[in-house]
Amino acid sequence: MSKQSVISVSLPQRSYEIVITPNGLSQVGSRLQSLQVGQKVLLVSNPAIFRHYGEAAIASLSAAGFSVAICLLPAGERYKTPATLQKIYDAALAHRIERSSTFVALGGGVIGDMTGFAAATWLRGVQVVQVPTSLLAMIDAAIGGKTGVNHPQGKNLIGAFHQPRLVLVDPEVLTTLPSREFRAGMAEVIKYGVIWDKDLFSLLEQAPRLDRLAALGEDRLQEILTRSCEAKAHVVSKDEKEAGLRAILNYGHTIGHAVESLTGYRVVNHGEGVAIGMAAAAKIANAMNLWESIATERQTALITKAGLPTQLPKGIEIEAILETLQTDKKVEVGRVRFVLPTQIGAAIVTNQVSTEVIRSVLEQMLMA
Repeated sequence: MSKQSVISVSLPQRSYEIVITPNGLSQVGSRLQSLQVGQKVLLVSNPAIFRHYGEAAIASLSAAGFSVAICLLPAGERYKTPATLQKIYDAALAHRIERSSTFVALGGGVIGDMTGFAAATWLRGVQVVQVPTSLLAMIDAAIGGKTGVNHPQGKNLIGAFHQPRLVLVDPEVLTTLPSREFRAGMAEVIKYGVIWDKDLFSLLEQAPRLDRLAALGEDRLQEILTRSCEAKAHVVSKDEKEAGLRAILNYGHTIGHAVESLTGYRVVNHGEGVAIGMAAAAKIANAMNLWESIATERQTALITKAGLPTQLPKGIEIEAILETLQTDKKVEVGRVRFVLPTQIGAAIVTNQVSTEVIRSVLEQMLMA
């Protein structure tokens, strides 16, 4: 497989490319230059990521003639708030960021989401380029233009659709990703295999391990990244603003978000929440006779191989989950919409899941 993959996200107004290339960080300046954007750049990151990759990104941007300002935000989902967002606005104001300027998000999903939302709302919209540094951001959060911050009552309740001009993925930066964060990203990879790409699912089944980057090898990693990004790009191209098909990308997220929120974003991370949510959704699909129990077993095997949980964390109450589901963005006319698998590689969206079925499945998933 070629060392570089270029995937198009084809949209009516703002098409762009996802470029997956080793040493991509050194190309951020030249690739930004080719987009013919203004000279000012606001680079948004967090201290840990910036310590590893800030210098390389700034050197590349400066060499291409860009004037670079920096905004560092605290790391972690619990800082994905309107108060933290204010820091980006303050930096944009201090550095006289103009409408022709570009925000560059260098970091994981939290940095990407907040930078994207700041770009959507600063001067009613400036350009954003996503340079994701976590597996989860590379294959999911950085693609598709969903941006936002959390409200105390729920995840990503405040946001906007704002497509990037470019998503630049450098697989080499994953070498410094903490192993727990790598495993979290694998949850989204498994998701694509279940809902969209049965060949990706088979590729994951054939891998000796999914819980460590080093165990994958360069070629398998490149294929996982490419197939995952292609799945996201294909869905987003067909349904930019989640009017229909794109909702399938929320597989595992309905219960996953509730678990994240109820544990204060401190007990399980996003990928772990999605893994728990996928385990629940598969059991719900079983209970509703939508797919076979052997498929649930195959999914459970992959989630476990990736070192991810399939049971609810201790201390969480089922009634609290059911209540939180009612504040989810995916609720329509008081009914929770679930993404449920029908076979490996295909899924449906339905609001026909009874509270009794949800409660029964969650009771099965309580940690002993």
